Amino acid sequence: MRWFEIALVALTLVSGLVWLLDTLVLARRRAAGASLLTDEDEPWYVDYSKAFFPVLLVVLVLRSFLAEPFRIPSNSMMPTLLTGDFILVNKFSYGLRLPITNTKVVPIGAPARGDVVVFRPPHHPDQDWIKRIVGLPGDRIAYRDNTVFVNGEAMHYTPIGTYQGHGRGSEMTGAAELSENLEGREHRVLERTALPFRDPGDGEWEVPTGHYFVMGDNRDNSEDSRYWQSHFLPEENLRGKAFLIWMSWDGGVQWSRIGDSIR
Repeated sequence: MRWFEIALVALTLVSGLVWLLDTLVLARRRAAGASLLTDEDEPWYVDYSKAFFPVLLVVLVLRSFLAEPFRIPSNSMMPTLLTGDFILVNKFSYGLRLPITNTKVVPIGAPARGDVVVFRPPHHPDQDWIKRIVGLPGDRIAYRDNTVFVNGEAMHYTPIGTYQGHGRGSEMTGAAELSENLEGREHRVLERTALPFRDPGDGEWEVPTGHYFVMGDNRDNSEDSRYWQSHFLPEENLRGKAFLIWMSWDGGVQWSRIGDSIR
């Protein structure tokens, strides 16, 4: 998606500059050389710039500072998010950031444990990923026997039943579905223990200042902080907080998911 962001910024700047140049210089030259000035006298590139600049500017502002759409490309956040879900991400929850560079210019808030966030992983800075924040700066996070420990305290799990997947999520049919309580933030997770070839990701980590520990809700099918070489997500790589499913497509529209909040 970075290419789209770069193209949007470039087109907005070019069209705005053309409009400004025409207002300050070109229009006066045309007026001096003609007794009547009509819309047809304007060069095509000026006409297009005036037409598209306001639209491009509105899209850029909305997408950069308010909400940005993303599509879920994998099953790593099942059952919370499914492959084919289209989501909206709040871009100002963690501070206003400049497009392209993602530099924070106005600090507003900080991520909380349990937030579902979109970010650029340190080992794939050109990609947008989505996971759940489990560890905050200064936390000691451990994962053992399918259980998350925060500062030595085991999180609470309530069995829900056996998961029944559909479409591209059918591979997770038969997994155990549980409700995980992250210090008051409840959400569902999947565990599939019959995978002897899969590294369970057990370990213990201390989250450094300015970083976060993230995990997918599909615990046995997620490339997250447990497996990264660096293990932690830098704060400056955050893109925003996921809050709404606005469309879901998996061989057809999944109407029941549209409008669901993400928690």
